[in-house]
Amino acid sequence: MRKQQSGFTLIELVMVIVILGILAVTAIPSFTNLAGDAQTATTRGVAGSLGSASSINYAVRSANSANGVTVGDCANVVNAMAGPLPAGYAITAAGILPGATATCTLTGPSSSSATFIGHGIT
Repeated sequence: MRKQQSGFTLIELVMVIVILGILAVTAIPSFTNLAGDAQTATTRGVAGSLGSASSINYAVRSANSANGVTVGDCANVVNAMAGPLPAGYAITAAGILPGATATCTLTGPSSSSATFIGHGIT
């Protein structure tokens, strides 16, 4: 009786390694720019928080002038937030008239930028 061997041949193993190599080479470029995409998304998230804080502050201060903070400049919107602006972020100064809105620009790490709406109120 002849015994039948089971297993993979050397050619089959080499082909699997080659296919895995091709898949790795095609997948690596899509993962290399994730840091830049994450920084851009974070900057947009912080800008969204600033826009929300500005809107809430405007509503609260309109209802009762003893609450909230005055906003006469885009940089003042930070005072309406519950916490400080994260390190590495800067707001381009632009005046906002009381009762008006202005488009403010937030610049984050790696020069990523996003805009938000600031509401002026005294």
